[in-house]
Amino acid sequence: MNIRIVGLGNVLMSDDGFGPYAVRVLEAFYEMPENVQVIDAGTPGLDLTPYLFDADVVIFLDTVKTDACAGAIRTFTQPEILRSGPPTRLSPHDPGIKDSLMALAAAGHAPKEVLLIGVVPEWVATGVSLSGSLRSAIAPAISVALSELERLGCSPRPRPVPRRPDTWWEREPAAAYA
Repeated sequence: MNIRIVGLGNVLMSDDGFGPYAVRVLEAFYEMPENVQVIDAGTPGLDLTPYLFDADVVIFLDTVKTDACAGAIRTFTQPEILRSGPPTRLSPHDPGIKDSLMALAAAGHAPKEVLLIGVVPEWVATGVSLSGSLRSAIAPAISVALSELERLGCSPRPRPVPRRPDTWWEREPAAAYA
């Protein structure tokens, strides 16, 4: 079984960077089985399709716009994602999850299962820091992803010594070159 965990979002737009931040924390604290690939896809737009090609299962971590408090976690399955009408694309960088899934289905290469773990952002503005609400949502969102992996029989192992998450965008400029 080929499983991909994909973080989506723009790390330069505050809370929109939740997905990339969460997958980097996941990688820092857990060793994945060989069949589980963790991907920081950033803001792929319609280029999301290659990340999903021939995956059996895809778990997305991203922000979502819903009527809920900042930091609330909402999950969406593949049928729920495909059932809603096409979302309004605000920019070419919008992830295009539904469009990518539909294109892959038409080509016979769609994942069998998809889970979107969405977190409601507090703000989205230029900046590299997550709000407190989204920082507090990282561990619970990762727990949802870990539970899904466990359900699939692909439990990751906690690292004996966790690494520091590689959140390069939060570093001071001088520290990045040290």
